[in-house]
Amino acid sequence: MRLFLLFAAGITLFACHPGNREAKRLGQACDSGDVKACNALGFKLQKGEYVLRDVARAAIVFKRACEGDIGDSCAALGGMYLRGSGVTRDSSRAPELFQRACDHAGMEGCTGLGVLYRKGARVPQDAVRAAALFEQACKGGHQLGCALLGELSAAGQGVAQDFSRAASLFRQACDAKQTIGCLGLGRLHAAGTGVARNDSLAASLFKQACDDHAAGGCFQLAVASERGQGLPQDFGLAARLYRQACDDSHAEACYNLAGLYQKGAGVSRRPERAMEFTRRACELGFADACPRIKGT
Repeated sequence: MRLFLLFAAGITLFACHPGNREAKRLGQACDSGDVKACNALGFKLQKGEYVLRDVARAAIVFKRACEGDIGDSCAALGGMYLRGSGVTRDSSRAPELFQRACDHAGMEGCTGLGVLYRKGARVPQDAVRAAALFEQACKGGHQLGCALLGELSAAGQGVAQDFSRAASLFRQACDAKQTIGCLGLGRLHAAGTGVARNDSLAASLFKQACDDHAAGGCFQLAVASERGQGLPQDFGLAARLYRQACDDSHAEACYNLAGLYQKGAGVSRRPERAMEFTRRACELGFADACPRIKGT
């Protein structure tokens, strides 16, 4: 059965959209062996753009395009194997696919492989290799690579510690709407490290990250709100933001929320709720919380 027939029914649901004709054309071209068309079609199927969203079929066409040395498809397929999206989860396949992507101008693959080397996931842990891959991705225009290289520069991992360079990388990534960049730049401004201290700007950057659903951004904004740094002190807002980040598995946010319940700041004083969030913080890996629940 030709691939085009697999998604033709889905396309008919979007027949009134101008993008319908383009999706149909890509399907026919991919079926005829045009790997660039397969690449474009894969992303449409993955997003549900003028066709029914179908990640399993996206994986099929990404595989075809990757075999034709389309780097972006190799990167997309590697990510799908990591997540188990559209394919049976098999993280062991990700390094090879990311490497192939990186070798064929798929900058997302360079970033993905760098993340694996940074963590030591399915490859040996190697911060130097991770930094080199992030730099390659950044130079190739993949802004997540710039943000992650900024993190390594700030920490002095794999590269010389350089807060000014980190700030520049974070700013570049943030300007491109990359949340990690905004969060990193906000932290530098809050500390006055590598850039001038500016609590108001830091709070604005944390809000930008939080609005983009980054738990770390909500946590940092909550800290600023609790302390009145860069915005008016507001314990109620801090509690809501800590809860939002805690619900997104940010361990320290759970711990700080427990502190507000213990003091009755911004929320009613409820020691039992304080213990509940302290226990959750410990379970999520925040070591300072664990001694506080022993014997309870």
